[in-house]
Amino acid sequence: MNRRRLLTGGTALAASATLLTTPTATARTARTAPALPTRAEILAVLRRVADHWIAAHTDPGDNGWANATFFSGLLALHRLTGDPRYLAYARGWAEKHAYGLRGGVTTRHADNHNAGQAYLDLYEIEPEEGKLTAIEASLRRMVLTDQPGKNDDWWWDDALHMGMPPFARLGVLRKDPRYWEKLYALYGHTKRVEGGPGLFDPGTGLWYRDKRFLPGAIVSPTGKPVVWSRGNGWVAGGHVKTLKALPRSERHTAEYRDTLTRLVTALPAAQRTDGFWNVNLADPEHLPGPETSGTSFFLYGTAYAIRAGLVRRAAFLPVADRAWQGLVTMAVHPDGFLGYVQKVGDRPESSQPVTYDSTSDFGVGAFLLGGTELALLTS
Repeated sequence: MNRRRLLTGGTALAASATLLTTPTATARTARTAPALPTRAEILAVLRRVADHWIAAHTDPGDNGWANATFFSGLLALHRLTGDPRYLAYARGWAEKHAYGLRGGVTTRHADNHNAGQAYLDLYEIEPEEGKLTAIEASLRRMVLTDQPGKNDDWWWDDALHMGMPPFARLGVLRKDPRYWEKLYALYGHTKRVEGGPGLFDPGTGLWYRDKRFLPGAIVSPTGKPVVWSRGNGWVAGGHVKTLKALPRSERHTAEYRDTLTRLVTALPAAQRTDGFWNVNLADPEHLPGPETSGTSFFLYGTAYAIRAGLVRRAAFLPVADRAWQGLVTMAVHPDGFLGYVQKVGDRPESSQPVTYDSTSDFGVGAFLLGGTELALLTS
């Protein structure tokens, strides 16, 4: 912290705006990528990583946000493979927690709602109303009875991944657009109001992690903005999952599509030559090195944006392919252990150093999400 200094708001905004227009030292210009691996080849790697994690964790763990992200990825892999082992492991985890939420049904915290995404996945596979009792009760309270006019709960950008998809999916399942309106009210505060201007930077299409990093506040040691990679990865993931759930006719879908497009479009200029992204997207000299969780979420967002027609396949498939090749060749160990994951934190300096042997449940989940989305681009 003692190496940071303050910039005036105007200077920081100007520095941030250069991110989209001036390639960094590690940026790579677009070029033709080799053909994607086959779906079978992609799934073989994903299985190896998932199987390693499961074998090393006979106890499936808690129902907090980090572990719930792993199960979101595992159930995405189950949808592509139909492997009953993955379903059984996820079901056992959910039953261990009685399909409940940390903090109970009165919680308003997005992290606590993240487990509801996996419960909704399990409900879609094997519909039983009891699986949704807790997540539905908690979100319904926020929509109707527990300070329904309070919309400042999502004060950090990670919350968009944790909280957006359950609101979107329950609105679809119950045919109740009130969930979608509450979702948009919470989202709008994060994007346009939190900290004054909101956490979204319209000049770059990227997001600040929370108000501490807005222009004029914390900067990197070289005086550049701090635009955290995984924070933007959480944003990408939340938008992808929300768009997968919402109908095109929902009145806010167009904005979610545009916002994801802008984020994905910002990524190529900051991509490293090895396919990864650094922990600070705005400063390649700030703790440079491969990082798996942000890269995996950017793969997830980019692959979805290609598949949904938000960006041109010819321009962005090389970005996705480089990310996948980097992850597979550098982060995936021969036995399926996944390295270079920045562990729990809220900024580039958190949980440093990030090494070949650094891993975490949410990083594995992000990798499974990114890989399964890439597999959907294959024939």
